[in-house]
This record gives sequence, structure tokens and C-alpha cells, in this order.
Amino acid sequence: MFEADDIREWRGHGVVDPGGHKIGVLESVYVDTVTDKPFFATVTMGLPTRRRLVFVPLTGATVGPDRLKVAYDRHTVRKAPGIATDGELPASAEPGIFAHYELDYAQGTGGERRLARR
Repeated sequence: MFEADDIREWRGHGVVDPGGHKIGVLESVYVDTVTDKPFFATVTMGLPTRRRLVFVPLTGATVGPDRLKVAYDRHTVRKAPGIATDGELPASAEPGIFAHYELDYAQGTGGERRLARR
């Protein structure tokens, strides 16, 4: 796995699926608020007039020359919950993102949100 500081430097690079098919461009990284480790990335997708940011887990992701390879196929990522390119992730949307990828979701012990943008 890569370090959080390193992944931020990949903003603007291509994101591909396990088969090498382009998904989009890395926009930002969201860390798990419990561990402060990179957990999800947002990927810019869509036509220039209809762009949106979709979430993809960083578990199992690898970096390569000018790209980030994620562990999920592009069709799964394209159907993932997203936000507008100028939007923010509401805490109420977090469970849906985790559910889309069949990941367990739990708020912090104090009820705080699970993901924070870095």
C-alpha cells in the first residue's frame, strides 16, 4: 500500500481498473477518520458538461507509471454513488458508498463521520 502523502501527489493522474481500462481522473482522497489512512478516492467522470465525482475504495489499489490502479472494475465504479464536482460529501451519504462496494460501515464511537477529505 502507499502512504497518504504519496497518494495526494497523484491528483490529476488517470485511474484504471484491474484490466487497465480507464475509469477517470483522481480528484481527491478521503481518509478513514479512525485510522487517518487513505480509504476512498474520488474520480472525475463524465462528459465535460456533466462531470461528477464518484467514490472508489483504495483497498488493494496500486500506483504505477502515471496511473492509479484500483481493485474494482470500471462498471462498478461508474455506478457508485457520487457528488457534484463542486459538492461535498454529506455524512448521511457515507453508508450508501460503503454498501455499494459491500464494505462494512460504522460511525465513530461518538457518532462522527467515517470519511474526511484530505
